[in-house]
Parts: sequence; structure tokens; C-alpha cells
Amino acid sequence: MSSKKKALLALSDGTVYEGHSLGSEGEALGEVVFNTSMTGYQEILTDPSYKGQMVTMTYPQIGNYGTNVEDVESHRPWAEGFIVKDPCDEPSSWRHRKEGGLTLDEYLKANKIVGIYGIDTRSLVRRLRDKGAMEGVISTVDTKAESLVHKARTSPGLVGRDLVKEVTCKKPYKLEEGLWEIEGGYAKGIEKKFKVVAFDFGMKRNIVRNLLNVGCDVTVVPASTSADEVLSMNPDGVFLSNGPGDPEPVTYAQETIKKLIGKKPIFGICLGHQLLSLAIGARTYKLKFGHRGGNQPVKDFTTGRVEITSQNHGFAVDAEPIKKTADITHINLNDQTNEGIADKAGRFFSVQYHPESSPGPHDSMYLFKRFADMMEG
Repeated sequence: MSSKKKALLALSDGTVYEGHSLGSEGEALGEVVFNTSMTGYQEILTDPSYKGQMVTMTYPQIGNYGTNVEDVESHRPWAEGFIVKDPCDEPSSWRHRKEGGLTLDEYLKANKIVGIYGIDTRSLVRRLRDKGAMEGVISTVDTKAESLVHKARTSPGLVGRDLVKEVTCKKPYKLEEGLWEIEGGYAKGIEKKFKVVAFDFGMKRNIVRNLLNVGCDVTVVPASTSADEVLSMNPDGVFLSNGPGDPEPVTYAQETIKKLIGKKPIFGICLGHQLLSLAIGARTYKLKFGHRGGNQPVKDFTTGRVEITSQNHGFAVDAEPIKKTADITHINLNDQTNEGIADKAGRFFSVQYHPESSPGPHDSMYLFKRFADMMEG
């Protein structure tokens, strides 16, 4: 890397790491988390679920295939900060070259994201794993350790904050791209059979593409859209998207979901799974360090199969209170946390992980077909 400007990362437990500036100079504040994916850094940066968080990549070299205009999950990056061991200054990829892509450093600068590189990310991740995700500050302008630790300790954190209202769309929109194909890019002109209203709690574009791929005409609506507004659109089904932070303060969405249950088939992913679970009487709680990466094993009790899944969440569902209403359909085989529910009456289902993310295998793509079958039935 050409930049050797000093940067500091301070954690709320008093730990301080010294490295070099990556991306934009300045100061960033957020919950420091880690992601175990080896690739997908552009999708991670542009995932609205990372609002309020600074992401540490466990894989040492990041940026080696550059950036491009297609591998984005929303209209802008949302991560508050980015932490890597070794950023690549000379990426090698035909897609990067074809589109005049930016290096990781250039991409972060262009999007005003503060980062740090050259620190011992293994040490940092071990600390987060052992002590839990914690608030932190990256700064190139304040190099006083005590000052930065104080800022980290007085950070508002994620619990009790409604971050959905900061990432949701302002007005309804449509996306007319299907899944990406090696020959022609994102598919066009897909035949549509079902009308779906999708709540944007922090929607990833590849979710919409997967819905289109099973014949859905998708209208994405703001998180505050009322049940009456949704029903007036007469959809065949309702989708609840992923999103950032604590699900409990997003009470308006929970109330809307309650009014929609039984009116239309419902499918939820990640935050959508948590909001649906809360709407029917479950509890949610904060995980010690969350699940973030493309290698999480999940068992589907309905098929008996184990899927390798992509995940990004710091809260989980305690489904014990809703066992009379819903079946537990999936569990995480690493820590036995809930990964999915389905209504006993067949009105809804949801999963905690991201079936659209395709972390190598396409183990979980069947869920979109399951939603289409539910609407058809």
C-alpha cells in the first residue's frame, strides 16, 4: 500500500491497535465485528445490515480481485469502517479491468469509508470471539489512545436503536434483474407469475433477483408501509427483508406483520425472520459475537439436509415461546441457535441465514421456490 499514514483502532475494553490508514482519512465509530468470508468484500461493504458496524475480515489479503459495478447489494456502502491485514494494491480480475474498477483503497476513499490495515487481525478477532463484539473507533485524526477509548466507551451501541429507518428506501421501487449469468450478466426479461410486495428493512439486491428468478414481480416498499397499503396492492405474497441492528425497537414493522399474517403468504430472511418471530410472540437476544461469514452449517429439519450457509446477524430468536404456533425448521449446528420457523397453519416461514448469498454451493436456493409454491398453493 502506498499510504503509510498512521491510523489507530481503539476498543471499548481499552485495547488499542496501531496501523495505517486505508480509504478515507477521518474517524469512524461503530460496533467492531468480524466476517470469516474469504471473498465477497464488496457485497459485505454494500450490505445495509452492516449499518452501525465496522467489519474486520479474517482472511488476510482483501482486495485482490478489485471492484466492479455489478457486485453491489445496494446503491452505496453502509459499513462504518473496514479493518484488514493486507489490502491488495494491484488487483487481478477481468471484470475489474473491463469496468475500470477501483482498488479497495480507492473504493473506500470514493465512498468516504475510514479503514485501517497492517494490524494483527488474528489478535483482534480472537479478542472479539472471547470477549464479544464491542464498540470501537478508527481514527487518522485523533492519535491519542485515551481519547479514542473514551469515544468507544461512550458510543451508543446497537441495542435499542432503530437502524432500519436509516437504511430503508424513501419510496417504492422495482429491480428488473434476474440472477447473474457468466455469458450475459444479470438476466433480463424473466416471465413473471406472482406479485410480491417486499419490505425494505435493509434489502439486498440479490434477494430481489432470486425472487424474480422464480417468477415474482417484486415491488420493494419502505419499512413504514402499512398493512392496508400492502393489501391495497393485492399481492400474491409478502416478503420481509434483512436489515441492520436490534429487531425489538422496530415495533411499527412488527405491528404491520401481525396484521398481514393470514392475509397473504409471508417469507422472511434474517431481520425479517426476527421481526416475524417477534410479531407472533417470540423473544430475541444479542449474540456474543454474532454469525458473519459464508461457512455456517445449518440443518433443515424438513429435509434432513445440512446446508452451508452465508450469515450476517448479531441477534437471534428464542423460539421457545412460539412452539404452539410455529415449528422450528432450522438450527445452527455450531451453537444450536434458531435458524428458521414455519407456521403450523402454513401461512408463513422464515430463515435467519441468507439463501441468496450463494457462498459457493447453492444449498439454500430451494427456499425461493418454496415461497413460490406457497403462493401458487
